Amino acid sequence: MTNPTPTLSHTIADIKAIIHREARRVTSYDVASLAGVSQSAVSRCFKPGASVSKATYARVMQAAQDLDYIPNAAARSLITRRSNLVAVIVAGAVSQHYSDVLSELSCQFSRRGMHIILFNLPSESAMDRTLAEVWQHQVDGAVVAARLSGDQVAEFERRQVPLVLFNRNVAGRAVSAVVCNQEEAARAMVTRLAAGGHKRFAMIDGPAQSPIAQQRKRGMAGRLAELGLPAPLAVAGGFDYASGARGLREIIDRFGGVPDVIVCGNDLMAIGCLDTARHDFNIDVPDRLSVTGFDGIAASSWISYNLTTMRQPLLSMAQAAAEMLVGLVGGTGSGHEQRSYSATFVDGATARLGPA
Repeated sequence: MTNPTPTLSHTIADIKAIIHREARRVTSYDVASLAGVSQSAVSRCFKPGASVSKATYARVMQAAQDLDYIPNAAARSLITRRSNLVAVIVAGAVSQHYSDVLSELSCQFSRRGMHIILFNLPSESAMDRTLAEVWQHQVDGAVVAARLSGDQVAEFERRQVPLVLFNRNVAGRAVSAVVCNQEEAARAMVTRLAAGGHKRFAMIDGPAQSPIAQQRKRGMAGRLAELGLPAPLAVAGGFDYASGARGLREIIDRFGGVPDVIVCGNDLMAIGCLDTARHDFNIDVPDRLSVTGFDGIAASSWISYNLTTMRQPLLSMAQAAAEMLVGLVGGTGSGHEQRSYSATFVDGATARLGPA
């Protein structure tokens, strides 16, 4: 004799007894039986944004609580053909400003019933190996803050996985992207520094494989050339504190002294440069040496630094990236969309500046 199937007349105790005898988990059918609604109504109640009346929602939630029901995401994905997972790929260590981006992306996707899986590349050259892992998770889409080749973009297209690039682009390929205009930001910084009387520029550059670092370097060099000033002495950095400290020592050695200003490829290197200038070389900043950064991380505004920098609108960019990807996944996106943002100048206390 088979075990009875729950019906609308069954009580909580009846249904729990049936579940216990069948040694199984609570299902949406059990919740529907107790609440007196259809299984599809139960599904709608657990789907963000779905249409359901307040009365039905209240009955379903109460029944779910009474039965200790937890929706089965794997089973739901088989029905909807979606995993509700989004890959977020970031190159290098997750810095302070990217941790803020990840937090915002997580919030934005969660509101839409989606969740992120973070893939942290040790370097931008490890993308192929990382993508092999991404495909295994059957993600609905990806936000990528790392360099992609044309072939890698084509693989996203072949697999029909929607893609939004974050602060990146791919030459010769139409790809949805949210970017901050890095060259424009670098040019604005040079303009203010030159107006403050700086003539001898040096730069602690970011990694050679970083598109953002190279865009900032091009913007700086281009604006200096337009102003008739010498090209900057550039030394390599790694976007970390130690390379900022090391970069200052290398610049002083190669320059044969202290330049007028050191433009750092990001704030963390600028802080390393600043600490080393003040504490190891006793250089007066900004009277003897100006130091600037990029990004506008939280530490740059600490009273001990008060760094002159360019702040990217990263939270607005993260919101836009999530909105664009959700549109692409749901089929409501507008094709390969590009959204460009401008950095904001932060008039800190580490540089001598001319008028805006």
